[in-house]
Amino acid sequence: MNAVKKVAVINDLSGIGRCSLTAAIPILSALGVQCCPFPTAVLSCQTGYNDFTFLDITEEMYKYKKAWDKLKVKFDCIYSGFLGSEDQINIVYEFAKEHKEALIVIDPVMGDDGCIYDTFTENMGNRMKELIKVADIVTPNLTEACLLTGRKYNKYNTSDEELLYMAKEIAKLGPKIIIITGIVRNDKMYNFVYDIESDKYFLTGKEFINKSFSGTGDTFASILIGLLLNNHNLKYSIEKAAEFLYKAIKHTHDLNTDPREGILFEILLKELILINEK
Repeated sequence: MNAVKKVAVINDLSGIGRCSLTAAIPILSALGVQCCPFPTAVLSCQTGYNDFTFLDITEEMYKYKKAWDKLKVKFDCIYSGFLGSEDQINIVYEFAKEHKEALIVIDPVMGDDGCIYDTFTENMGNRMKELIKVADIVTPNLTEACLLTGRKYNKYNTSDEELLYMAKEIAKLGPKIIIITGIVRNDKMYNFVYDIESDKYFLTGKEFINKSFSGTGDTFASILIGLLLNNHNLKYSIEKAAEFLYKAIKHTHDLNTDPREGILFEILLKELILINEK
């Protein structure tokens, strides 16, 4: 029997709000993949709430990485999400370079809905481009794709031609697969996928529920990684990740819960097992 695949997930840990590590851990586990958390910060709740505590653990990250280096742990995937400083980006850059045999997935968390996050600086943007150079797959949302390529954000009317231009510009940095998420057209939410090797792209779309929930990007990327590591192909993995996300968002929306709590995916986790077995 093959050993369980290991994913080093570099992200923050929020006590309330299903996002980052609290999304990745159950989702990857349901897909039969070991999630090895590499925390960047510890928060009482995700930052969509008015009041929260924030513990930056950059200094601990250096020690954490050194301890893992001594163990000579081999990872099948390195997956990076929220990074709070240039130093953290540098740590992840070195860590990814040391694990070249792993699948490197970078979610360049920089902004959303046309706005850059308050914590993100111009210097961090430059360092993020350096980090993307070591990635195999990057998963920017539309806002982040525009930030990475200097294009104007257009939430509802970004054409295939413009998306392909941005994907190819990002591909010049080094990644093989570019997945641009959060593209809204005609009451549907699309993902745009460009494969540099084949020089082809495709889109996957589901009904757009016009409400913002915490952690949707983390959920999508975690499902994608889990399915890829279980030898499913890229198109199947993206389509199933999008389908699961839509079901979870609709379920959460129908129950009229606080969107800051994230999507209520727990009751649907059993579906991931069935998706993975196909």
